[in-house]
Amino acid sequence: MNTKTEKIKNFDPSQPGLADASIYGLPFDEHESEIIILPVPWEVTVSYGGGAGEGPQAIFNASFQVDLLHQDFPDLWKSGIFMDNPPYDWKARSEDLKDLAEPIIDALELGEDINQSAELRENLQTINKASAQLNAEVAERTMYWINQGKRVILLGGDHSTPYGYYQALARQYDNFGILHLDAHMDLRKAYEGFEHSHASIMYNAAQIQQISKIVQVGIRDFSETEVNFVKSSSKVDVFTDADIKNQLFEGKTWQHICDEIISRLPENVAISFDIDALQQWYCPNTGTPVPGGLSYEQAIYLLNRLAGSDKKIVGIDLVEVSPGEDEWDGNVGARLLFHLCGIFAKNTGLKTGERICFV
Repeated sequence: MNTKTEKIKNFDPSQPGLADASIYGLPFDEHESEIIILPVPWEVTVSYGGGAGEGPQAIFNASFQVDLLHQDFPDLWKSGIFMDNPPYDWKARSEDLKDLAEPIIDALELGEDINQSAELRENLQTINKASAQLNAEVAERTMYWINQGKRVILLGGDHSTPYGYYQALARQYDNFGILHLDAHMDLRKAYEGFEHSHASIMYNAAQIQQISKIVQVGIRDFSETEVNFVKSSSKVDVFTDADIKNQLFEGKTWQHICDEIISRLPENVAISFDIDALQQWYCPNTGTPVPGGLSYEQAIYLLNRLAGSDKKIVGIDLVEVSPGEDEWDGNVGARLLFHLCGIFAKNTGLKTGERICFV
């Protein structure tokens, strides 16, 4: 039986990924891999564009076209990255529950009071109960891998999916923060009646005692209630896209802004990356697009800056990748996920190699 050392020796990272292998075509199993990708193909409460539930599979499919010699982390692939196959029927349950959620959303958009419908009230209760069950299962699966010494990255699905993941991190760390890259604040309480809506993830995260700070970056769409929440809470700091761009236009460097963002975070940091934090041409099919946003390079620079700081990265989630007719969204998602694996590995002491420099 080949050991991991033998697999590294015999594997050619310059060749196409192995068709029967795990994500990125790597030859390692879950026991040999230091990084576990936990896919959560769930999108029950989406109220605009759909497709996030297909994100994990689209990223997996596109991953085989990613060159493994990463400029920043050339030896990353040797650590091993494995996509989990959780023992839950999350995708099937999501599809069934989404069918229940759509009439509720339609009724609300028509200005109807769903409390007047026994069927809609019952369906809402069913969805809320199922979402709580999902959170418990995500927490359980996350802990399963953490207890085996793995670094776990959650791959959504919509932005409601990391809540159980944060619950698991809260069992490991008494105090941690979230670096939240997004177009939206996601601070709505039980949006449309859904207790675990994709639009409520940061409101719910703020209720977790161990989460001491949420620093939001790239925000460019929010409601009055969300603004009031930010103003009344010491837990949330916001760097809107407009404020960032104004500072850049007036001469402040991106390095300076990134350092200010990082300075707001506590020692332990989880990263929550909603793909719509990026400009739309990177993610044209994401569910709730908003003009503006970060460039891919700006996001990568911020992530690298964080990885090289005195902060400890304790977790990462990537959400809201929605594939279209081509493979572009999955391609961007796969490359961003690979970079997220790299900063997680480097920051937590895995050998990722020296950055390749040409100039």
